[in-house]
Amino acid sequence: MIVLPVPTFVVTFLALSLAAWLGATRFEKLRAEVAQIKGEFGVIQAATLTLLGLIVGFTFSMALDRYEQRKDFESAEASAIATAYLRADLLPAADAARLRSLLVSYLDLRVQYYEARIPPTIRKVNAQTAKLQTQLWDAIKVPANANPNSVTALAVAAVNEVLSSEGDTQAAWVNRIPFTAWMMMGSIAFFATLLVGVGVERPRHFPRMLAILPLVISIAFFLIADVESPRLGIISVVPDNLVELAHSLNAP
Repeated sequence: MIVLPVPTFVVTFLALSLAAWLGATRFEKLRAEVAQIKGEFGVIQAATLTLLGLIVGFTFSMALDRYEQRKDFESAEASAIATAYLRADLLPAADAARLRSLLVSYLDLRVQYYEARIPPTIRKVNAQTAKLQTQLWDAIKVPANANPNSVTALAVAAVNEVLSSEGDTQAAWVNRIPFTAWMMMGSIAFFATLLVGVGVERPRHFPRMLAILPLVISIAFFLIADVESPRLGIISVVPDNLVELAHSLNAP
């Protein structure tokens, strides 16, 4: 399930602000008990906030690893296409020209895939990519069958790497933090903020300072969701290597 950054920030801030307000203005009996065990309550509150911080940090690390993995696969795709383009020289002239033309078209589609933002465009690019992959394989299969040797095998291996690298990219882009993990992290944040509100001693009104903790946690959640959303976030995977390769192949 895709977790969108902006809705995540809004929902988290509202939910945690509600938790802080409930803790500060309701639960009179609970606050009376807290007043009797301030020391123990302080330990529970600190432990809950520490656990929340650890989980948020761990989740952000998971999201950052996935972001770096997507960048690595983008670089691997560019390298695979460049290698296949060069190894086309190992084929007969006509087959080499056809393979290079298909690789240039395929490269343009890969750039479009990384820059696509809306689902209809993504589905269209994926369909075109699958069709072109079939054409690429046919383009290398015919000369390989006609002249099976170690030289043409290098060209076949290069095209195979192009196709497999695209599969690795697809797997990396759909690999996200499970929604269950988001719900558990959100639950811990809710109860941690509730405890902070309960710890306020007899407020006459809702202390505005209590809104700082929900705001900070919401920003952390937004950052995690943003890194997890390679298409819809501020931090996106830019196909620099693919674009640079496209410029070099299209240059006179």
